[in-house]
Amino acid sequence: MIVNIIVATSSNNAIGKNNQLLWHMPNDLKHFKEKTTGHTIIMGRKTFDSVGKPLPRRRNIVITRQHITIEGCEVVHSLAGALDLCIEEDEVFIVGGAEIYRQALDITDRIYLTIIHEFFEGDTFFPELDNLEWKESTRDDRQPDEKHAFPYSFITLERR
Repeated sequence: MIVNIIVATSSNNAIGKNNQLLWHMPNDLKHFKEKTTGHTIIMGRKTFDSVGKPLPRRRNIVITRQHITIEGCEVVHSLAGALDLCIEEDEVFIVGGAEIYRQALDITDRIYLTIIHEFFEGDTFFPELDNLEWKESTRDDRQPDEKHAFPYSFITLERR
């Protein structure tokens, strides 16, 4: 099974504040949808709460310490538990938040990284990546336009 992380960060690795995204970038949302549709997505409960509902045409697994049920989602208590449910799958996507990214980084094969080339004040950050562990395999740099206030890049990183 290939374990992917998909994440959008600012230049200073911020990914959120008050459990919300820091920007509105329609092309990043489209990119996320294109990459994850038809696959399993794994997220923490806070990330699920910020999304507000199971994402369509994807298997949604939520990790939480709470003993709860979430309609349309499978609920587990650990990343290992989530991955155990996916043993037959070709690939899965870790979609947040910061703690789940941190836990998954050592077992991740590929990172779909969107960098918003701007500094944002956040309270949640993506972990620093070790350039000795990751190599860039694709990069698509984009300039601001009428729907995107900041320059951004879609980057695919593969584990070395």
